[in-house]
Amino acid sequence: MTEIATEGFSSTHLPYGVVTVDGRRRPAVRIGDHALDLAGAEAAGLVDAGGTLQAGTLNPFLAAGPAVWRAVRERLLALATDPPAKLLHRLDAVTPVLPFEVADYVDFYSSEHHAANLGRILRPGQPPLLPNWKHLPVGYHGRAGTVVVSGTPIVRPSGQRRTGDGPPEFGPSQRLDVEAEVGFVVGVPSRLGAPVPVDRFADHVFGVVLVNDWSARDLQAWEGQPLGPFLAKSFATSIGAWITPLAALDAAWVPAPPQDPPVLPYLRQEPRHGLDLALTVRWNGTVVSRPPFASMYWTPAQQLAHLTVNGASLRTGDLYASGTVSGPEPDQVGSFVELTRGGTEPVTLADGEQRRFLADGDTVTIEATAPGVDGGRITLAEVTGTIQPPSGAEVTAR
Repeated sequence: MTEIATEGFSSTHLPYGVVTVDGRRRPAVRIGDHALDLAGAEAAGLVDAGGTLQAGTLNPFLAAGPAVWRAVRERLLALATDPPAKLLHRLDAVTPVLPFEVADYVDFYSSEHHAANLGRILRPGQPPLLPNWKHLPVGYHGRAGTVVVSGTPIVRPSGQRRTGDGPPEFGPSQRLDVEAEVGFVVGVPSRLGAPVPVDRFADHVFGVVLVNDWSARDLQAWEGQPLGPFLAKSFATSIGAWITPLAALDAAWVPAPPQDPPVLPYLRQEPRHGLDLALTVRWNGTVVSRPPFASMYWTPAQQLAHLTVNGASLRTGDLYASGTVSGPEPDQVGSFVELTRGGTEPVTLADGEQRRFLADGDTVTIEATAPGVDGGRITLAEVTGTIQPPSGAEVTAR
């Protein structure tokens, strides 16, 4: 029997990913420090997913729906206690790749604490929340083609920015930031023109990944008038390499914060539940924040209902993210613009370096844990990225 270190990735977690083995991409589940080859398991008759695990991406399996997801998980729960050694690969011997082909990407803005913090920074002396914020989950449509797997280097974006009252200038962003978020991966599509109600969330959503929605704040401040995020967000969004299935999070659902004023009927959810995920943000190895996902004002089911209420259809591989996760305390914020009070209060890292925003060479890692179905805690796959300078650009200020 192969010895497996399983802390955080036990045989009751079983997150799904895709790894490259001998030059071929193969779906897998993670058990501790090993990947179990699902293509091989299905070929050997150990699991039956109708052939959907033979592709080099998880999309066919995601599209198969909840009945197949449940049947495969039940079989894997039994198989993972004593997995066949020939189907196991050490993680350091394989290369994780983007686990699914991203169809569409939507990013929400669902933390009241984050929205209020930004309102105070960007609109001092005015109400921190805009009038629409408590009536609908605010969001924007992002760029699916620049969603990348954890570990992919992030090239500093360039664009227009304006300082003071002068004309705009072009150059690399000087206020590069992160957004610690939680993403939801859609498996089952929906019909164009048919909204998905809040109580059908689990019929469509397969699982959860951690997300870093990298953000160029100086580009965003100039271009986002009046239409919102564009080049400041579209250059890269990083996600974890392993999707935690909703079934592994059964013990993590908790009551969501109360909503006042009452929401419109299509957003009413009873009971309203969010996920008790404890996030950690590391800046060059230094823990700088611990955002609590349970504090999010808008729930994942409400986000999905709002995304589709106009008749927009879901596609297999759609990814929608929560928006920055921030709690009520200064050490619970999910972005550096909040952490440094708009860049006015630098953060001192463990090596003595001070930062207001990201410098070239900086690495940010977002981690999270959640209550597991076996009474312990599971670890969501981390999302990490290192900032690279744009070609030919001068080194950015710290």
